Amino acid sequence: MDPTDWGLPEIEPAQLGAGLLVLLVGFAVGLLAQFVLQRYWKWRRRSPSFASVFATLAKWTAVIIAAGAALTVAFPSVEPVNVLGGLGIVSIAAGIAFQQVLGNLFAGVILLTREPFRGGDQVAIGDVRGTIVRTNLRETEIRTFDGRRVIIPNSVIHDGVITVQTGYEKVRTSVDIGVAYGTDLEVARDLAVRTMTDVPGVVADPAPQALVTGLGAITIDIELRFWSGALRLETLETRDRVIQAILREFDAAGIEMPSPTSAVVVREAESGD
Repeated sequence: MDPTDWGLPEIEPAQLGAGLLVLLVGFAVGLLAQFVLQRYWKWRRRSPSFASVFATLAKWTAVIIAAGAALTVAFPSVEPVNVLGGLGIVSIAAGIAFQQVLGNLFAGVILLTREPFRGGDQVAIGDVRGTIVRTNLRETEIRTFDGRRVIIPNSVIHDGVITVQTGYEKVRTSVDIGVAYGTDLEVARDLAVRTMTDVPGVVADPAPQALVTGLGAITIDIELRFWSGALRLETLETRDRVIQAILREFDAAGIEMPSPTSAVVVREAESGD
């Protein structure tokens, strides 16, 4: 049966082959663009997630353009304006049907472009705390400090508060201690600062501090401040060493660190009660 009986354009094998060739060339150009852009963005020290996602987007952009060109080559009666119009209608329908998905996609583009964090950063997002594994267009994967895998939609991250533990090389940690009334505060503070300075993991700049912060019922409160590496394990280990060193040095110097006590009154029952 003649294709024109169905109202369809005649299909020329040569044109169909040319269209297929255009599509293959476009696909090859897309693969080449992906390869080159990944290397370029890594050379520019962008994150692996950024390089992978945007290089992949570049590849598929080239493939879609090639597909449109191949369609017009294979079927000359199909005008590019009609193809673009059809794509526009499909895009509108997809946008209405997949609003949440598109919201995550746009949020992913913003996160990957701005890069508030990178793979390997330690972050706190809401109640989730852990290490960033990767970010793609839809979601971000986090490995929590206790080894769990958490997937968070990008729209949640974009609209939420993000604390990047490793955003800077050093972070400050505080330890509160209490010394007995009558303690020479200058001696106690100087000893605390010298002790913290000698603890492995405590950085010299900014220097450690010992500040009197309050008067308790039985103690004078002192806040010990020191800076260490930003990784969570570094801060925990340094804090542990600081506490042990302070206890040891204060004990050797005779500086009393009393703990709160409570009195228990015991009354004997009188006969006849």
